[in-house]
Amino acid sequence: MSRILAGIVMAFIAMAVLPSCSSTKHVPEGQLLLDKVNINISDPHDEVETSQLFNYLRQTANHRVLGGLKLQLAFYNISGRDSANWFNRWIQRVGTPPVIYDSTLTLASADQLHTALSNRGFMNNTVTCRVDADSAKRKARVDYDITLGEPYYIRSIDYDIPDEEIRDIVLADSAHFTVHNGDLLNYTRLDEWRGDITETLRNHGYYAFNKEYITFIADTAADSRAVDLTLNTRAPLLNEHMPYYTEHEPFYVRNVVYVTNYDPVAMRDGFWGADTVEVTGGVKVIEDEEHYLRPSVLDECNHIEPGALYNVEAINRTYRALGRLGILKQINIDIRPVGEVDGVLMVDAFVLLQPDKSQSVSVSLEGTNSEGDLGFGVGLDYEHRNIFKGSEVLSGKFKVSYESITGDVSGLINNNYSEYSTEWGITFPKFMAPFLHRSFKRKIQASTAFAVNFDYQARPEYTRVIAGGAWRYQWTERSRRMAHTLTLVDVSVISVPKFDEAWKKSITNPLLLDSYEPHLIMRMGYNFYRTNKAEMNVLQMGRFQRNVFTIRANAETAGNLLYGLSQLSGQQADENGSYKALGIRYSQYVKADADYAFTHYFDRRQSVAFHVGAGIAIPYGNSDALPFEKRFYSGGANSVRGWGVRTLGPGSYNSSDSLVNFIRQCGDIRFDINLEYRAKLFWVVEMGLFLDAGNIWTIKDYVDQPGGVFKFNKFYEQIAAAYGAGIRLDFKYFLVRVDMGMKAHNPASGQEHWPLLHPDFKRDSEFHFSVGYPF
Repeated sequence: MSRILAGIVMAFIAMAVLPSCSSTKHVPEGQLLLDKVNINISDPHDEVETSQLFNYLRQTANHRVLGGLKLQLAFYNISGRDSANWFNRWIQRVGTPPVIYDSTLTLASADQLHTALSNRGFMNNTVTCRVDADSAKRKARVDYDITLGEPYYIRSIDYDIPDEEIRDIVLADSAHFTVHNGDLLNYTRLDEWRGDITETLRNHGYYAFNKEYITFIADTAADSRAVDLTLNTRAPLLNEHMPYYTEHEPFYVRNVVYVTNYDPVAMRDGFWGADTVEVTGGVKVIEDEEHYLRPSVLDECNHIEPGALYNVEAINRTYRALGRLGILKQINIDIRPVGEVDGVLMVDAFVLLQPDKSQSVSVSLEGTNSEGDLGFGVGLDYEHRNIFKGSEVLSGKFKVSYESITGDVSGLINNNYSEYSTEWGITFPKFMAPFLHRSFKRKIQASTAFAVNFDYQARPEYTRVIAGGAWRYQWTERSRRMAHTLTLVDVSVISVPKFDEAWKKSITNPLLLDSYEPHLIMRMGYNFYRTNKAEMNVLQMGRFQRNVFTIRANAETAGNLLYGLSQLSGQQADENGSYKALGIRYSQYVKADADYAFTHYFDRRQSVAFHVGAGIAIPYGNSDALPFEKRFYSGGANSVRGWGVRTLGPGSYNSSDSLVNFIRQCGDIRFDINLEYRAKLFWVVEMGLFLDAGNIWTIKDYVDQPGGVFKFNKFYEQIAAAYGAGIRLDFKYFLVRVDMGMKAHNPASGQEHWPLLHPDFKRDSEFHFSVGYPF
């Protein structure tokens, strides 16, 4: 594996270097390769970022990575001139052809730069082009020299709004204005301000208002760059579909009608029918014969109130609420103006719904042959997306496995192998909590999930039972950039009522042995997620988000309720001073961790990502140590990549045999910090260069983990460091990642502490295969 990845890396280097001498291979005779484009600003300004100006150029050079390598062009140049050859066609499709210098596009780019800067307030800017053409090398370099000049700025803002009601609404929202006195006269921001004002008015009933009704007048004195800005609103244009709309007036909602089984063909001539049912607040529901959704569910999702002012935000909230109902395949809200009713302008809102299939079943069969022992397995998966006619999702899995054991099984517990497992869960698309007010439930996009699982295993060596259950709430904010998960209770139990003593003594892997010890964890927890990442539909509109961050935080505690019950019931502790539930010692601890990740995009093809994370877990009460599965570990594809998973730490602990003793390479404290450069090379191929640092520590000085305890005067000396590179294949819906990490600083006692200075590829390298970015 290491030789393969090293070969791939060397191939990329060769592809970047060797073809560079023939970068003009596919440049037609008599033309020039556009080798480099520069934008030079003689008088820089904080409001003008040079990198953003490249978006206005009609022609740019072939993309570079790592400061100068044109890998996409190099890949294209591998191809021959025979277009009939399939390999040449594939190479040319994956790579990028050379950009041929075009003087017409250069002049057009200069004009676009001038216009863009003028729109930002730099009315007196000048843009000149310099072209350095080298006919011998068949290359051209273009420089755009820009002088911004002094910008125009807004000295004052006045409002010429004839309608006093509209004026009051606009001025009442002044705290959210994005344009202020002293700002540059930026036409783009002024247009965005028009959109914000329009949205505000549409949230106050002005259904027919659009931003074209808002204009600006900019008044400047002679030889002055100070602008007195006046915002105007003009009267509506004549509209043959709304002849009654001659001046700006608010609209009210007359009817809200839900069509639960909308068929655009069958209902072409109207929506009303005999199955119309009125629910609370005057909302009407036109149902089909199945009545697949309870009217009360639609009422809970509805935010469009009959008799209320038209409000576009109420429509968006209704979309979001209905979008969480898995039984719905398509949702469309059709707003229809109906004209003047009793002196008031009215609209009808038709919520058109189309259901999806409610149930699905799948069956899986498998056969096994383990050294001549034949067996089979049958699995059944079931899902009902509308079990109680409220879009509740019931999911279940059931699996039966059997294997006939041949040979001598005398003295063992069971003669054959059999397993029966099942998992069941139900998710409600709302808060299932009677103490929460209805208005709060309607504001929050929430779900409630209950799940149980049971697994019975009978083997010749043992009989094991694994069971569990959980109750969780999940909710998100309206922007969907903040999410919460509250786990009220999560119970997991492992019981081994029967086992063969000789078999148990033969297990040398501590992790495997730990999985056959009785466990009982009863915990509750909270998870928090926050990001500023724009939704995909915004990014697809062409907007470029330069900085993205994510925050994740988790906290959980276990055993407190059971410990309290043990105390109240007067239960006697066992010989080890521990209390039990169901005959099993339960764990008691508190745990918290948090991660922050930040990505800065230089452009659409290059970025740098930073991550820092830390956590701590403390056992107490009924536990001397945390359960193995709740302890932290370091190393691996998402941590310090110079080490394999669970092979680093704690502290300076040195495991003589990581394959057997890696159960000891876990801790109660963790710290990670990472920096990674990412670049799209060609096709779906990306490259990553990274630096990682971190480690884990214990909070107690355990005998079997010498050097692992956290000490303030030593922990910084025990932070491991690694560096490396990786190749990623981005298929849009998922990303495959292969990273090679090298140890730079190794804190393990008895080992080379600075392998960065004395590298040994076999000793210091580690390869990782994973899916998705590490952070």
